[in-house]
Amino acid sequence: MIEIVGVVLGAVVAGWLLRRKHRARTAAGPVAGIPCMARIPAGEGRWRMGRVYGDQGTARWVPRRGEPVALPGGRATGIRVPSVKEGISINPGSRIVSCAYDGGGSIEIAVMPLDVRELLEAVPQAGS
Repeated sequence: MIEIVGVVLGAVVAGWLLRRKHRARTAAGPVAGIPCMARIPAGEGRWRMGRVYGDQGTARWVPRRGEPVALPGGRATGIRVPSVKEGISINPGSRIVSCAYDGGGSIEIAVMPLDVRELLEAVPQAGS
């Protein structure tokens, strides 16, 4: 009986703490940028977490650690689903947007399907 009361009390306290944390996050408002994972150059290296910002007329990728990467004249050249191997490193339900930017640089950005439209507004498709 005492064990059951302890488990119930622990669940109540955990629920209260989680609800409190959720309320604090929602009170802070929405976070700017599009959450993503990217690798530079496209097809090489490892996937790194970050956010894409499309403000001020030029898109930029800001990794969680490291210097921001400007994407001047960025344009999306293709959209695809991750391969099985890539699905181990990134969310297998995401979409990978291949991008090219001025100076011959390339980047692959993995975002969730609901964020693809917002990403394509920041980095328009080639030929558009």
